[in-house]
Amino acid sequence: MVEESVSSSASEAAPYRVVVVGGGFGGLQAVRKLRGAAVDITLVDRQNFHLFQPLVYQVATGALASAEVAAPLRSVLRRQENARVVLAEVGGFDLEGRQIVLDHLPNGQREQRLDYDTLVVGGGSRYSYFGHDDWRAYAPELKSLSGALDIRNRILSAFEAAEVEWDDERQRSWLTFVVVGGGPTGVEMAGQIAELARDSLRLDFRWVDTRNARVLLVETADRILTGFPPSLSRKAERALEQLGVTVLVGHTVVDVGPVSVSIRSGSGQIEDVPARTAVWAAGVAASPLAAELASAGGSSVDRAGRLTVTADLTLPNHPEVFAIGDMVRVVKSDGTDMTLPGLAPVAMQEGRYVARVIRNRLRGRTTGPFEYVDKGNLATIGRSKAVADVKGIRVSGFAAWVTWLVVHLFYLIGFQNRLLVVTRWTFSFLTRGRGARLIAASRAEDTE
Repeated sequence: MVEESVSSSASEAAPYRVVVVGGGFGGLQAVRKLRGAAVDITLVDRQNFHLFQPLVYQVATGALASAEVAAPLRSVLRRQENARVVLAEVGGFDLEGRQIVLDHLPNGQREQRLDYDTLVVGGGSRYSYFGHDDWRAYAPELKSLSGALDIRNRILSAFEAAEVEWDDERQRSWLTFVVVGGGPTGVEMAGQIAELARDSLRLDFRWVDTRNARVLLVETADRILTGFPPSLSRKAERALEQLGVTVLVGHTVVDVGPVSVSIRSGSGQIEDVPARTAVWAAGVAASPLAAELASAGGSSVDRAGRLTVTADLTLPNHPEVFAIGDMVRVVKSDGTDMTLPGLAPVAMQEGRYVARVIRNRLRGRTTGPFEYVDKGNLATIGRSKAVADVKGIRVSGFAAWVTWLVVHLFYLIGFQNRLLVVTRWTFSFLTRGRGARLIAASRAEDTE
């Protein structure tokens, strides 16, 4: 039963209503590119900030503070008069009535309806545990801010536990870290943990030698960074090994528990690795909003939970509904799939495209199908170490690292955040220190 209705118009002067679900890369780009248009925009998100996910792993390893990789949505859109923000979860879609159902509003109300003329849904994705959601308790994911803070607590607590552990075997288990997934996030995370142990913490402890920490990077494929050329994958693997990371390609994690991780080799042999800390950065599953929207539109999702959209990023038979980002599978007009990586630039380009389509429709103009412009891939491994594949130009080492720094600073939201991050990075580069090594919660109950 719907008791009340949330008006999507803050002003009677903007009759055309655009509702954007999700303040991630795609959704935020759509909103910002509609600035000045004759539309009334409502941005709905369950959290009040935009998270710069490419730098979340640095929060997890104490290099950056959480506020430095996140920007309040209201602050970002403060000067955009045709946009407002509603903090709520989306509980459902009524495509025939052109409404979405809002749930868990800050005032405690439920099931309020929000009208739209055009709907844009960018629900994003999450890591997939391949049917083993019980592993999540022991190997948190690295796609959310809460997950990053949880991982930071676990990593730093592991070193603290090793400092007071007199049993050698148990101490080794506290100093063993398993990172699951050899994509950019997993590679970056493994490199950061290794640098944390060998550089940042080595003088901070008296009993334990943090340089003895063992970092395992587990990847099912035959190489890490499969989205990069094989030559850069090999260079990245060598750079990780120089940092002390053990790279296990062709290996699969088959179980994760509180005190060990079971890893199966390519030959089928299973090894139980004593490890108290695991980080999950493998597999991607679409947001549950994809299935909800597909059901409302009378369609289905694929094995990764993605919703199928047409070449102009709209739902079949619903040209007023756009879906973008990691939660969609784009089908070209000839029926073939458009191969798109699950990266922020894809969502950003889709968001800008959707804004252009909306503007053109209001002017009575048509827009061609979406086309992704691949600007390349970047991945950092550690201090002065990175790989880059930009427009066919393959670079590694210091030059790639500088490129990575510049690109990420450019896309980071907010001048204040850019200034804080470049200051942190400069301090870290000069001193090898990390200023955000705070344990926000105790894990004493997990040490048994």
